[in-house]
Amino acid sequence: MQIVRGLESYRPDAGPSAVALGAFDGIHLGHRAILGTAVAHARREKLQALACTFDRHPMEVLQPDRAPLPITTLEERLELIAETGIDTTVVIPFTPDVAAVEAKAFVHDVLVGTLGAREIVVGFNHRFGRGARGDAGLLESLAGPLGFRAHVVPAFMVDGVAVSSSEIRASLQRGDLPSAARLLGRPYSIRGEVVRGAGRGRTLGFPTANVKTDRPLGLPAGVYVCQVTVGPSRHQAVVNVGVRPTFGETELAVEAHILDFSGDLYDRRISLTFLTRLREEKKFPNVDALRQQIALDVAAARRGS
Repeated sequence: MQIVRGLESYRPDAGPSAVALGAFDGIHLGHRAILGTAVAHARREKLQALACTFDRHPMEVLQPDRAPLPITTLEERLELIAETGIDTTVVIPFTPDVAAVEAKAFVHDVLVGTLGAREIVVGFNHRFGRGARGDAGLLESLAGPLGFRAHVVPAFMVDGVAVSSSEIRASLQRGDLPSAARLLGRPYSIRGEVVRGAGRGRTLGFPTANVKTDRPLGLPAGVYVCQVTVGPSRHQAVVNVGVRPTFGETELAVEAHILDFSGDLYDRRISLTFLTRLREEKKFPNVDALRQQIALDVAAARRGS
């Protein structure tokens, strides 16, 4: 998949396209339905399958205090978009100037004019343009006059719930990883760099990798069963997300005890895929009690709990 950063970098001779428009945070099952619809129309009409998205999330610019926690980084989002068969993704830096563009002008100048859209696909609840005044109805009303076809993808339902990024965030905040995975269409994961910590895990007999994540985790404090990807290899792990109250600390940390692994991970990038929440984080009366509980957590992880 080709990645074009900024409209000014888009080739004017790229040809007509089928455009999927959206913020696409998470690339959940609903997003995949939108992207897949654009790909299907592109293949049938012999057009370029194109995704048009933004960096940063509009709320981060317009209302930063209310901006939602991201489910994916831009890098992750682009990799997941590529899996859907999209040919090119155009990433528009979202700025106050972009936010000020009227919805009709965005369709006319950007989607049709610059990107050569002949088919435009959006989700049923997508809004765009100044003041978020653009919606599916406006897009449909402009289709005839501007010479494109509008396609509005309805809500994607899973277990009676409409899939949305906000619903996924709510599941993650509850620590409900199975629910989040059903809505995402895959287990929730995050990447990060292994940095030096206090080294307490090793003294307890359970060495840990202290992970500085690429984005906020969005999960409650607790102990989780994870799959850790280190280069080409994957390992089961027990991951503690919390402040380590037994040691009187207050700074949130993400620490992974990787089963059946030995080696130096400092400064390496790894991926954590969260499978199950084992328990809440709690303060133990002493280090021996903590050590015994960690042993139980590791045993549970080996059983696949």
